[in-house]
Amino acid sequence: MITIQLADLTVTQAFGRALGAMAQPGDIITLEGDLGAGKTTLTQFIGQGLEVDPSCYITSPTFSLMHEYPGRLPMYHLDLYRLSSEEEIFELGFEDYIYGQGIAIIEWPGRLGSMMPEERLHIELLFASETSRTANLTLLGDEWLARKKEFVTLQ
Repeated sequence: MITIQLADLTVTQAFGRALGAMAQPGDIITLEGDLGAGKTTLTQFIGQGLEVDPSCYITSPTFSLMHEYPGRLPMYHLDLYRLSSEEEIFELGFEDYIYGQGIAIIEWPGRLGSMMPEERLHIELLFASETSRTANLTLLGDEWLARKKEFVTLQ
């Protein structure tokens, strides 16, 4: 596990932009954390690193379940909070986005159940204070482990 201290919004922005800049086709990032921990904020900054047009304001897809944003790579932002089973995820056709050629960012990934991708970057955001967070990164699968050196520079 790699732990990164996100002392404030500026550091979080730099971290998210770096993630977006290093993103490759087919990347999957799962985000976990309490409500208000900053999952959508981090996703906004990843979008900046992916060169999503600033006119495409990145918002939480809690009620729409998924938002797609054009950038250097398509970004698929999924929020599975309102879903209760992996069957619902399958019926909605989300597999096409999760395993597509863009980058999939998935909030509340525990809802995936057996559909959880083996290859992914898992980020757990924890409150450190009112304005700071701790990001625990787990690199899962050979593709992510091969890129470990890229993450060491972010610490």
